[in-house]
Amino acid sequence: MEFWVIGIGIAGPGLDGWAAARPILAGATEYRPTPLTPPIPQLLSAAERRRCSQSARLAIAAAQDALLAGPLQGEAIATVFTSSDGDGAITQEICESLAGAAREVSPTSFHNSVYNAPAGYWSIATHSQLSSTSVCAYDVSFAAGLLEATTYTTVERSPVMLVASDLPFPKPLYGIRPVEESFAAALLMTPASHPGACMRCEITLTPHQTITEFPAAIPESLRSNPAARSLPLLAVLARQAADTVRLEYTDETDLVIDCEPEGD
Repeated sequence: MEFWVIGIGIAGPGLDGWAAARPILAGATEYRPTPLTPPIPQLLSAAERRRCSQSARLAIAAAQDALLAGPLQGEAIATVFTSSDGDGAITQEICESLAGAAREVSPTSFHNSVYNAPAGYWSIATHSQLSSTSVCAYDVSFAAGLLEATTYTTVERSPVMLVASDLPFPKPLYGIRPVEESFAAALLMTPASHPGACMRCEITLTPHQTITEFPAAIPESLRSNPAARSLPLLAVLARQAADTVRLEYTDETDLVIDCEPEGD
């Protein structure tokens, strides 16, 4: 299967927006680990922003960034949202409530705890009535989401937005899931060549081999984030050079992405 990338979004420490992150991932600018500014999704109304979880804010920030340079609007794009852990802070809050004497869970917290909460907020923000799928596959959630999004755009012959996001768990849940940093990435994909496309990609599943390494500049703290497993692919997109990226998918299988700059 193949797809074309026409928009890229990113939100992470030292990688705040694709315009700023691209020269870093391409190796032209030094990476500086500056804290990520808490995203404020301007597409949402003030009331929805108050209810919105941090995981939804982060995902929407990356998705908005991917739309900046492209001709498509959010309501015209189907979506695939993927996350390994959802919202760790909400999960801990619910666990603490259930462990307490009252055992009362906030309706807003429960609403925000489900994996498709970011997809719901995105559809509200963009007024989209198109298909949306939420995927979870633990550490390989980005690879699973990419395969799902590619399948959608290939079968439906329509554009799709892939959004991957993960956040740290607070203590004590951090002890069993030590994710250090928040990170989100988004790819706006089409099934055929499109004005503004930067890369043509073809994906296949092959027997497991050595996977593509992270860009050298990325610190270990960020590599602990499952959504950041998108960074080897984002680095190729930033360089605008033909290359192959191999991502872990299962114990026996890798997802291989052959990338070729549009026009080559």
